Amino acid sequence: MVDVGGKPLSRRRAVARGRVAMAAATGERLRALPKGDALTVARIAGIQAAKRTSDLIPLCHPLGLTLVEVELAVEAGGVAIEAVAETTAQTGVEMEALTAVAVAALTVVDMAKAIDRELRIEEIALVSKTKEPV
Repeated sequence: MVDVGGKPLSRRRAVARGRVAMAAATGERLRALPKGDALTVARIAGIQAAKRTSDLIPLCHPLGLTLVEVELAVEAGGVAIEAVAETTAQTGVEMEALTAVAVAALTVVDMAKAIDRELRIEEIALVSKTKEPV
């Protein structure tokens, strides 16, 4: 890991987005799949993943997150996913936001794969990051 001990604390925020492409009929059924409500389960999975990012990515610093939000929205041809992660620390929260989106997307795929064999995870990207002094 990189030594961040000499850096001052700052309030950090990162926003990531991604998408799961699917048939329109699949999107209409996501709240009532055999495994349950895919959107709610994926939201919780994304939050849990953000909190465990340093366990998944070997050289990522463990962070005390002050906020994690994961939102999923059914739209034409898929599900849009957005995650926000915040902390007051010496290093950023980009990996936590990206991990939340990735795991939420994987959860949607896991829950819907039985009814749609053409699911695709697309466009996972960091869309913004900010850093403010405390």
